[in-house]
Amino acid sequence: MRVIAGKARRLLLKTIEGQDTRPTTDRIKETLFNMINAKMPDCCFLDLFSGSGAIGIEALSRGARMAVMVEQNPKAAECIRENLKTTRLEDDAIVMNCDVLTGLSRLEGKGHVFDFVFMDPPYHFEWEKKVLQYLSSSSLIDASTVIIVEASLETSFDYLETFGYRMTKDKSYKTNKHIFIEKKE
Repeated sequence: MRVIAGKARRLLLKTIEGQDTRPTTDRIKETLFNMINAKMPDCCFLDLFSGSGAIGIEALSRGARMAVMVEQNPKAAECIRENLKTTRLEDDAIVMNCDVLTGLSRLEGKGHVFDFVFMDPPYHFEWEKKVLQYLSSSSLIDASTVIIVEASLETSFDYLETFGYRMTKDKSYKTNKHIFIEKKE
């Protein structure tokens, strides 16, 4: 796994051993960032269920002003810190080693409004639904925030309107998909 583009382009990233994380492939990561790259410069990026930090690091490499990465697994959080050092992007990143809902709660009231929220939660536990419900009344997002969920092909998002969201884009791959969500105006 590597950084695809930007100031840390081509640098290799570490991942932790085992099945605790599911790194986004370079091809899917490149497709994702091609869709959002125009809004990347100077944005604030929130990477939930960060794993190795590859998505948040890609955002920083492409010009994000700051990235907050939330990861519960201590080994994965340490891997993120090592990858940030390797890419020399640690000054613009915050790594939070806690569960996602605790991380979101700790970020409240700190003045952060994120331009992008990316999450790649463990599949089939409805974590994306819990996070979207939390964010629906949070000060961490506004009407211009783009929320991107990486999910299994089977994951349903039929509840979005109930929480005040609308789906703006749906990109399916062989084994998973990206759903782009914004608050309804």
